[in-house]
This record gives sequence, structure tokens and C-alpha cells, in this order.
Amino acid sequence: MFDKPRVGLAGDPDSSWRLVADVGGTNARFALADDYGALQGQDTLRCEDFDGLAEAARHYLSNHNVGSIRAAAVAVATAVYEDHVAFTNSPWSFSIRELGRQLGVKNFHVINDFTALALSIPRLDREWLVPITDDGRATPDAPRAVIGPGTGLGVSGVFRFDGRWRALDSEGGHVTLAPADAREVELLGILTRQFDHVSAERVLSGPGLVNLYKANCELDGVTAEELEPSDITERGLAGECDICVKVLDDFCAMLGTATGNLVLTLGARGGAYIGGGIAPRLRSFLATSRFRERFEAHGRLSEYLADVPCYIVTAQYPALEGALASLDNL
Repeated sequence: MFDKPRVGLAGDPDSSWRLVADVGGTNARFALADDYGALQGQDTLRCEDFDGLAEAARHYLSNHNVGSIRAAAVAVATAVYEDHVAFTNSPWSFSIRELGRQLGVKNFHVINDFTALALSIPRLDREWLVPITDDGRATPDAPRAVIGPGTGLGVSGVFRFDGRWRALDSEGGHVTLAPADAREVELLGILTRQFDHVSAERVLSGPGLVNLYKANCELDGVTAEELEPSDITERGLAGECDICVKVLDDFCAMLGTATGNLVLTLGARGGAYIGGGIAPRLRSFLATSRFRERFEAHGRLSEYLADVPCYIVTAQYPALEGALASLDNL
């Protein structure tokens, strides 16, 4: 992509690109930030094609003819609290210090992927933030809740502090999932027999769609087929399978409850923002589902939630923007 090494804006020969990455359980997304902070060369690699993150990053840099980088930030789909980072939904793992050495950078920053997504929210154009319904009105500069079902379930929040937007490092996708009605008690009872701990991620994720499908089949006395999350989504949206329609309805309802819980926990009057790969596909379904009803259904705090808007994040690479923001905040 780039034919010759970068030279800084002031002619500094040591100036070079900053590398940003968003690494999940399935894909590793990369981009390069120029001297103006604009992202270029966005590319997506399949994690299964590489032995680890170092190999994927080197492949990306080689493909774009970049010999050196002056800083890097990587958003990862797992908790980051020590030097060793192991992915929750991938066999990849790495040492932060060692990976920085392998990439040849001292300024190397690793953050949770939903911390990065949260940091991107204030930077995204309004066109990439689509209201699920017309309900609610955001309070300017108030905290914002971020949640997103994909390969796993990411949870974070972003808030103003000392003139900058700061994000929370959170593993809220692994909180215990609570039922909100009698039918959900039965569904989660079925899942409890399968898992030692039924977290929100066990339901509100791609694999969670499969878990919900099998639980619904058992509840209705129907033999479950071997379906992928995409099969369930497609059949449910097309109305071709009654069980799959129920699954999508359950999914949206439970997502509404979880999102409302997060807004209350963070005091997120600035709105709730739903990222991940699943919500954009369910955009129309979410608007007419029980999502908003369940989002607001929190007893004495229902009116509080009625004033809070909910958006779907439709930007293609939001966590890359957030990773860059994390470098800017250092």
C-alpha cells in the first residue's frame, strides 16, 4: 500500500506510523494512523490463519510495506490486568512486553476491546449511531453505557473527566444473568444444567444464540437441529422457523434488560450504545421487539430509563478509533 517510509509533518526522519488493532475471537482488524490521526489501510485478518498476534501484525505490516512503527495500541477481547494476555474465545495469548519488543516499539498499549469501543463513541459521526427507537434524549457530557454481543459480550462505559473522555475496563459480560419472567426462569434453568455459571455472555452472544435455541427446543419438546448463529438469525428474521423467531425475541428482550441494568449501574444518562456484530443485523427486529419495553421495565426507576436513548453502533471499525484514542490519552 505505502511505497516509501513515512516522514513526519515537520520532516522528522524518525516519525513513522502508529499501528492500531482490534482483536477478537474470530478476526484481527488492523489500521495505521498518520500524523494527522486519520486511520488508513484498514484490513481484517482471520485469527485462525495465524499462530498468534505477532504473526498477524507482521503479516499486516509487510502487506502494507511498513518497515517501522513508532507506537501501537491493541484492543483485545479479554481482560487486561497483567503482562500475560489470554483470549477468552481464542487460543491466542501473548506477553505485552514481549509483543512490544517483537514489534519494535516502546510505546505499546493494550486495552480491552470494549474499552476501545467506549472510547470511540464520542469520536464517531452521528451517521454511525442509529437510534433503535425514538425514545429518550441524551444528556450532553453525561456517562454513556456501551454493550455489544458478538463472539462474546463486551461491556464498558465512557465518561468525562478532567476535560477528556475516559473509558472503564470491564468484564461485565460475565455477570450472572438473571431471568425477568417465568419463561426465562425455565430457559435459564435448562442452561444452568449445562453450565456451572450462566453469565450474560452465555446468552447474549453468537454462541448464546445457539444456547438459547437449544433451550427453547427442549422447553417446547422439539428436536434441535445443528444450527450456527447465522442460521438462527437468518431463519428468525425470515420467519421460516418459529423456534428461531422465539430465540431472537428472547435475545432482544434479555439484551434490553441487561442494557437497562448497565445504564442504571453507570448513571449513563448520555445514552446506551450497542456494538458488536449481531445488533446491526437485528436492527429492524430490535426496533419492534421487546427490547425497549424490557430496557425500561425496572420498577421504580422505569421513568429514569424512559428518558435514556439507545443506539446501534454501525461503524465498521469503531474499536480502531478507540485504540487510537487510548494512545492520544497517554
